[in-house]
Amino acid sequence: GVNALIKEDKELQASFPVVKSEASLVKKHLSPEVWAKLKDHKTKTTGSTLMDCIVCAVQLDNQHVGIYGADEDSYRDFAPLFDPLILDYHGLSSSFSHTSDMDSSKVKVKIEDEGPIVSTRIRVGRNIEGFGLSPGITKQQRIDLEKMMEKAFGTLEGPLAGKYFPLLGMDSATKQQLIDDHFLFMEGDKNLQLAGMERDWPEGRGIFHNAAKEFLVWVNEEDQLRIISMQKGGNVNEVFERLAKGIAAIEKSVASSAGKKFQLHPKYGYLHSCPSNLGTGMRASVHVHLPGWVKAGRDKLKARCEQLGLQPRGSRGESGGDTGDLFDISNKHRLGYSEVELVTKMIEGVNALIKEDKKLQ
Repeated sequence: GVNALIKEDKELQASFPVVKSEASLVKKHLSPEVWAKLKDHKTKTTGSTLMDCIVCAVQLDNQHVGIYGADEDSYRDFAPLFDPLILDYHGLSSSFSHTSDMDSSKVKVKIEDEGPIVSTRIRVGRNIEGFGLSPGITKQQRIDLEKMMEKAFGTLEGPLAGKYFPLLGMDSATKQQLIDDHFLFMEGDKNLQLAGMERDWPEGRGIFHNAAKEFLVWVNEEDQLRIISMQKGGNVNEVFERLAKGIAAIEKSVASSAGKKFQLHPKYGYLHSCPSNLGTGMRASVHVHLPGWVKAGRDKLKARCEQLGLQPRGSRGESGGDTGDLFDISNKHRLGYSEVELVTKMIEGVNALIKEDKKLQ
């Protein structure tokens, strides 16, 4: 008996993946027992394995989370790894529950001084049931989803009405216009490539925007849908209202034409490819000039944002680095708070930062 156990243990060790991202949550939460139990399972929607989900943590050394959902099933089938990792990342206890609330009329605060604010942008992700998430989606599913979305975009009316631009066969003038508008998403992201999200590029992918270029949807990027509302200035309430209307219109159209709903998990809210986006998938942000905070020191701004539940970045995004006194300030949380709560928190936090900035100048 003992010999058999030793043999099994050796076999398990031989198959247990070496996780290169030492500091990742995958490294922390993946045990040989969980691996042994789940390693041979394939999900129903896309035929994906646990290794498909954790490939970034295994092959790259710079991952913080290190896992992606290949489809809706992944979150259920591989729950022994996903569950503790999700709670750890979001700092939640296992008894929490997530509630969505997109009713923009419930946001009772607004930006008090719009002077220092250049622009406002709110984005969410949505994925549709029956199709794989981007890491696992099959070629046919991706094409079918794009067709379904083209139909849905055709039903948008009034200020939301616009045009869909498929990436496949896009002419250079259209491409240049979308680049100039900062609307185009590109291939070549190492994480997304390795996770399988750039397979069959650029087929089945595209960009929709309304005539005013204030409502935008990316199709089949990191999530099936990235829905974005934005405009110049600091009227966050207007941006949120447009987003809510746009999402409701898309949801209604997809339900009536294809009988499909958004992927909604009973505990984790709206499902996304990356567990960091679960729940609301919402990033509500403003680009704001904060010269006083630059004077006080970026570390102090970072610490203050942490207290306010906000996240500061350079205005060029995640890896764009230093851009003088212009910052991108957004909500830090995604899961365990409603959309209304997160937008409210962002507005209140930005109001505080702007007031404090004046004193620091």
